[in-house]
Amino acid sequence: MDTESTYSGYSYYSSHSKKSHRQGERTRERHKSPRNKDGRGSEKSVTIQAPTGEPLLANDSTRAEEVQDDNWGETTTAITGTSEHSISQEDIVRISKDMEDSVGLDCKRYLGLTVTALLGLLVFLTPVAFILLPPILWRDELEPCGTICEGLFISVSFKLLILLIGTWALFFRKQRADMPRVFVFRAVLLVLIFLFVVSYWLFYGVRILDSRDRNYQGIVQYAVSLVDALLFIHYLAIVLLELRQLQPMFTLQVVRSTDGESRFYSLGHLSIQRAALVVLENYYKDFTIYNPNLLTASKFRAAKHMAGLKVYNVDGPSNNATGQSRAMIAAAARRRDSSHNELYYEEAEHERRVKKRRARLVVAVEEAFIHIQRLQAEEQQKAPGEVMDPREAAQAIFPSMARALQKYLRTTRQQHYHSMESILQHLAFCITNSMTPKAFLERYLSAGPTLQYDKERWLSTQWRLISDEAVTNGLRDGIVFALKCLDFSLIVNVKKIPFIVLSEEFIDPKSHKFVLRLQSETSV
Repeated sequence: MDTESTYSGYSYYSSHSKKSHRQGERTRERHKSPRNKDGRGSEKSVTIQAPTGEPLLANDSTRAEEVQDDNWGETTTAITGTSEHSISQEDIVRISKDMEDSVGLDCKRYLGLTVTALLGLLVFLTPVAFILLPPILWRDELEPCGTICEGLFISVSFKLLILLIGTWALFFRKQRADMPRVFVFRAVLLVLIFLFVVSYWLFYGVRILDSRDRNYQGIVQYAVSLVDALLFIHYLAIVLLELRQLQPMFTLQVVRSTDGESRFYSLGHLSIQRAALVVLENYYKDFTIYNPNLLTASKFRAAKHMAGLKVYNVDGPSNNATGQSRAMIAAAARRRDSSHNELYYEEAEHERRVKKRRARLVVAVEEAFIHIQRLQAEEQQKAPGEVMDPREAAQAIFPSMARALQKYLRTTRQQHYHSMESILQHLAFCITNSMTPKAFLERYLSAGPTLQYDKERWLSTQWRLISDEAVTNGLRDGIVFALKCLDFSLIVNVKKIPFIVLSEEFIDPKSHKFVLRLQSETSV
């Protein structure tokens, strides 16, 4: 289904070249789809889903809906009716499947939160019920307790308050992601708490409710012992969930499969799925944003050098095919020998063009910021109601730098990451905080981490964890697992930090002393 839209500033050649490039991408996706629909093959594949506050397939949906004009620096007004975006039937099926998966993940997450909340409510109401049931059911038969019970009441109240705050801080935090499998230690703790509370209720029902125990002080102390045991279980939860992973035990090498960019991270004892979550959290802030256009340029260059040669038969059809094949092989060999020279001069020309357009951009931005300083000096003489806000100032100076910035972004193939609106917002931010032109240009002169860009520029918020080991297993030396998204994957190699033997060597302080003997001939 094609969505017709009009764009200003697009030439006929650029629109049709983009259309042919998109058709090639859809063809490649159709070739890949039979292998990736089930996501299995010979590997174990599970999914890590980002929090539901962010839309699923944000990149695909916004890419299909947003109307982004890359020619915001052009002054021409030519209008064409070429279709810019299209959605195939396979894309619709894939998007609907991802929406169904997201509904399942939401239900799973809320089901776990509901079970945890109900168990917590049972835990906090149990000590209160232990104390209140005897006075309600057989008040006249209870022995008086006096000051001792009142002190125990205060103790139980404060312990329950401390337990409530600790439980809220440890268990009821906002989830960072949806895990493919349950967190083993968390599930074990919840089962332990449930069995513990049920055993207390069984003992309470048999020994106190059935026999109508008259010793109220003993009943209150029984409730106090329950709260003390719950506090110890909470301490155990802190050790297992938080403290156990603090000491670094493994080094993870994370390599992006497309361009080979890598980072190293040190982690403690974690499961594979939790280590994958830590890797993804660090990926968005440490790795530079993935730019597929750079890889496309290298592929076009390789295809250009490996293009076939045409052999013309000038002597007529009498020559045999052996002579033609030999001539073609010889010509291909000569072309291969000279291809490195072509690559060298092509890269040198590209670097020269980038430096030239970068210099023009720096000069244009500096002149624009000088104009801002003049505007600020004029605004100080104006009335308070006539002062220009940063947004208006950014819109006033942006046209003077727009063309130079557009050409630089096109040359460095970054134009699809920076819309005109995002540049205006960044420019207004720099003007508001009195930042220099160099601070404004830093975002565009060098590629930054993924978090620096808008969320609709991210390729995916949904990742697939592929591992030969069970994802609930702990890390160990030699494990390799992959995190895949739409266009690339992160390969994670786990290495154990070696055991270090540190010895001490004693050096006698007297060995550093020396004697200076003076002679009469010296000038000392």
